[in-house]
Amino acid sequence: MILQDNFGQLKQEVLQQYWGYSQFRDLQEEIINSIIYGHDTVCLLPTGGGKSLCYQLPAVITEGLCIVISPLLALMKEQVHTLKKRGIEAEYLSSDIEETEEDSIYIRCKEGLTKLLYISPERLLNKKFLYNYPEMQISFIAVDEAHCISEWGQDFRPSYQNIRVFREQFVNIPCMALTATATPKVLDEICEKLNLKHPKIFRKGFARNNIRINMIEISDKYEKIYQYLKINHQSGIIYTNRRKEAESLAYFLKSKGIGNVDDYHAGMSVSDKRKKQAWWQNSDRNVLISTNAFGMGIDKANVHFVIHFNPPGSIENYYQEIGRAGRDGETSYAFLLWNEQDLLHTDDILKRQLPSQKEYDKIILYLYSLFQIADHEFFESEVAFRTDRLEKLTGCNISKIKAVLKFLNHQEIIYLRKNAAPSAVELKIPYTEFESLAPADAYFLELLQRNLVGLTSGKTRFNERSAAEKMGTQPTFLKSRLKEMQAKGYLDYIDGSLSSIRFLKPRNDLMLRNQYWKLFRKIQENKIRKWNEMKYFIKENSYCKMNLILHYFGEKPDESCHHCSVCEAKEKKTSSRDGFSRILEALQKRPATLDEICIMTQNHQKEEVLEKLILLLDSGKIKMLNYQTYTLA
Repeated sequence: MILQDNFGQLKQEVLQQYWGYSQFRDLQEEIINSIIYGHDTVCLLPTGGGKSLCYQLPAVITEGLCIVISPLLALMKEQVHTLKKRGIEAEYLSSDIEETEEDSIYIRCKEGLTKLLYISPERLLNKKFLYNYPEMQISFIAVDEAHCISEWGQDFRPSYQNIRVFREQFVNIPCMALTATATPKVLDEICEKLNLKHPKIFRKGFARNNIRINMIEISDKYEKIYQYLKINHQSGIIYTNRRKEAESLAYFLKSKGIGNVDDYHAGMSVSDKRKKQAWWQNSDRNVLISTNAFGMGIDKANVHFVIHFNPPGSIENYYQEIGRAGRDGETSYAFLLWNEQDLLHTDDILKRQLPSQKEYDKIILYLYSLFQIADHEFFESEVAFRTDRLEKLTGCNISKIKAVLKFLNHQEIIYLRKNAAPSAVELKIPYTEFESLAPADAYFLELLQRNLVGLTSGKTRFNERSAAEKMGTQPTFLKSRLKEMQAKGYLDYIDGSLSSIRFLKPRNDLMLRNQYWKLFRKIQENKIRKWNEMKYFIKENSYCKMNLILHYFGEKPDESCHHCSVCEAKEKKTSSRDGFSRILEALQKRPATLDEICIMTQNHQKEEVLEKLILLLDSGKIKMLNYQTYTLA
């Protein structure tokens, strides 16, 4: 630890040097002080409240290594990338890291060169980690997304309960638990299951008074979004549930002349993601259409609207995603577009992806049978993998198979790589045996060895296009020859354009069919419960939407927000203006169509606005320029 006398000045210097800020946000400094002075600490800040800084800054200014436990590999990678850009030594450990790189990370941690090490909760049971961590000087433990420890929280991860046992080995090392979404019940469970000793709890209220929440029941979502973007030129995010929807909506909007939009999803290359992210981040008007993979760890102040093309799966997810708007304090808008078909579709998806125990057992059985892995046997190689083969073998639908594979991946029983990555090759025969091969095969292997650095020492990752250029051939021919060499047993080859699987633990049928089945079932049932809560939130039109959120998270609001779709509908009934003056004020700015007037007046009931336009036309206060455009008379 550091001396308290120098602490205040050092915090400010580090904040300015690495983050470029001159002052802390609400509660950040108090949270940092708590962990620095050795207190177990709970940080409950809404999305955009700056939770990451609360453990990253004290990690920099204290001696030793901060271990950060996080459930999301994508978020770990993004955090480490951002920290390194700031000049802070950080690393992550995951199943997609090669053994040699993993060894060097452990060495840097033990030598005190690394300040933050990100790991998944499953890593706490990893033999190599358990062997190495006693030689590290640990400053404190940070548990990100701490709500995952609770069976009642979103994204329940049973492996989070490993943290308590791990903590018992560090009597005097404090722990910080961080979350943006925890009900009172979940908060109690976090403190209990992490065994926090007299924790100091810091929480900021969930009310976001500058965000206008609107639930819009509508069938033509494409046209609604087009009309909104045509007159709104601010920066925003549009969330879709599926990759194809993001691509299709972006194509539609661009074809209609909206040039400041682009799609973003997990299937893109890392370089494409970073280009699009920078394009959006550095603009005050660009819009990203994305799956919910986008937004984690992103801090952009001038996002002024978030549109949900489909309803999200839980109130927690919804609150986190709308919380990416209005961080500069300016008035911002959250639109959720929905219809009954959306709700029925999600109901159907949840039913279709919940296998029976018999189907679960069958998927597990055939998964191991595909690679001829017997009970208690360990399979070391990473191999290409196609889920459609499992679909044919089991007769189960692809949704159920993906749900089981995702679960096994989260439990670190397997590592499933679904996205494009560099290919990998590893020689299975020594160089001395090349001369005994057919001349064409020997020549190809020698050529491969000369052009791929490190091939003789183990598995080597490489880009097929650049490797083919070096070898004077085409990528398709190189790929074909590598497959031939693999079939002959000369090398192992992983095609980076395909999905691959690696088994991380020996097969254990008893645990898979009993303990893990119970966990799997509980997680799936939790998803259904969360979705039913979300459906109620969408359809309930009697209570203020912001108040429903506050009640959900255990707060008791004093009054309604006055500007969500429910509050505005109530006020319209009692307001003397009853919408006419709003329409006239909108048309004072410029002529507009019916859809544009709906958006300009924040009234999303098209029939109601049309009725008022007809009355205004009859009274002579407005006129029509053409068959669809209205203006003042």
